[in-house]
Amino acid sequence: MAFKHLSSEERHYIEIELKNGTSQNKIAQKLGRDQSSLSRELGRNKGLRGYRRQQAHRMAQQRHQEKTKAVKLTDDIKRRIANDIRADLSPEQVAGRLKKEG
Repeated sequence: MAFKHLSSEERHYIEIELKNGTSQNKIAQKLGRDQSSLSRELGRNKGLRGYRRQQAHRMAQQRHQEKTKAVKLTDDIKRRIANDIRADLSPEQVAGRLKKEG
């Protein structure tokens, strides 16, 4: 099962339920999430004034943008693609060749 990020609506629900004194376990059950996911969300996104949905959403988006991403097109691969295109190979042929060579 793939991980699905919390939506703004879910964060809003979490904020309201926490203010009402609802336990993390009950909130997680209502959202259909694992309790550990909710615990991580609160640990990562709780500020000095408690859990606030807009702040939590901003913090999560910022972390997502700052994380390192795997680079698939290295300079070497880009050069090989350019050379193959200049050698009059079609994009499909270039892709097939790269896939075959790994």
